[in-house]
Amino acid sequence: MPDYDYQSDTRPFSQVIEDIGVKDDPKLYLGELVNAFGERGFGALMLFFGLLSVAIGIIPGTTTILGTPLILMGLQLAIRQDQLWLPRWALKRWIDRETYRAGVARVLPRLRKMERLSKPRLEVMTSEVSEVLIGVATVLMAIILVLPLWGGNLVPALIISTFGFGLLQRDGLAILIGWSAIGLIGVAALIIWLAWTWVSPYLLPFWAWLNGLLPDAWTWLTGLFGG
Repeated sequence: MPDYDYQSDTRPFSQVIEDIGVKDDPKLYLGELVNAFGERGFGALMLFFGLLSVAIGIIPGTTTILGTPLILMGLQLAIRQDQLWLPRWALKRWIDRETYRAGVARVLPRLRKMERLSKPRLEVMTSEVSEVLIGVATVLMAIILVLPLWGGNLVPALIISTFGFGLLQRDGLAILIGWSAIGLIGVAALIIWLAWTWVSPYLLPFWAWLNGLLPDAWTWLTGLFGG
């Protein structure tokens, strides 16, 4: 990989993540990623870890490695930290570079299309207050990401990616889409809770009645077939 001046790097984000995979070292360390993104900061790393969680999150243990730094990023974003800080032990965490390359190859076409469509807009969605709220939401989504939930990483990872893309590109529309997704999840959860609250008083007695029938039905069947 060429020697870039990361602090004045003007490459598109998609090109940065593609170049990271070129290196021969089979281990890709988190410290290398932080260095590669330079001053792009929180948005770039949130987008990167979110996309990678979507692409390779099915591999056991991967979401824990990727989700833990996201919790730290969210906390620092929420308290208005200017520069990202990660502990030394986190910087030494690594994933297989070949796995990384395969994951990046899956998301690059869509990411490049999004970059072409994106532009700075809706400044209120990228304000300081908005960044604090995004930090809080990122922490909550990252905690879900870390939990060993089969298939439970997809939606939180997509939301974090959307927030990260919005911060990176200063695109308030992307951030608005992220908040809308959280809102839809909240509405769906409320509907499910209300439905259960209304249905359970009728469903539970029916279930108890059905369970009471099972022993009698089993006795009748065994008698019928000579069991």
